[in-house]
Amino acid sequence: MTQGFANHPDPMRAPQFYASVPSKRLIAWIIDVVFTVVLTLLVIPFTAFIGIFFFPVLVMLIGFAYRTLTIAASSATWGMRIMSIELRDEQGARFDFVKALLHTLGYSFSLAFILIQVVSIVMMVGSARGQSLTDLALGSVMINRR
Repeated sequence: MTQGFANHPDPMRAPQFYASVPSKRLIAWIIDVVFTVVLTLLVIPFTAFIGIFFFPVLVMLIGFAYRTLTIAASSATWGMRIMSIELRDEQGARFDFVKALLHTLGYSFSLAFILIQVVSIVMMVGSARGQSLTDLALGSVMINRR
C-alpha cells in the first residue's frame, strides 16, 4: 500500500473497493441535488414564501446541512447509500461530525470555484483511488460499501 494510505484498501490488490466509484459518485450527486431541491421546495412555505426570492441561497444552506448531517450519521449521503458507496477517513473509519463538516466545507469550496471543481473531477476520474481534492486534503477515500 502507498504510504499515507495504509488504512485504505490498495486499488491494485483490492480493486473491487474502487470499481465504478466515479460513476456512482456522479449518480449519487444527482440524487442528492434532486433531494436537496425537493427539501428546499418543502421548506419554502414555512418562510412565508419569502424563500423564493433567495432560492439558490436556501438550496445551498439546506444542501450543506443535509450533506453534513447525513455523512456524519453513516459516512454517506442518501444518494451515496443508494449507490452503495461511502466515505472513509485517513484511518479507514467512518466519518464523525467534524470530518463530515470538513468534507462538506471542502466540497462547498470546490463548487464555488469552477477551476477547482474541474481539477477535482479530473482527479476522481483519473486517480487510482478516485479521490477529489477534498478527499486528498483530508486523506479520505470513497469506496464501495463492504
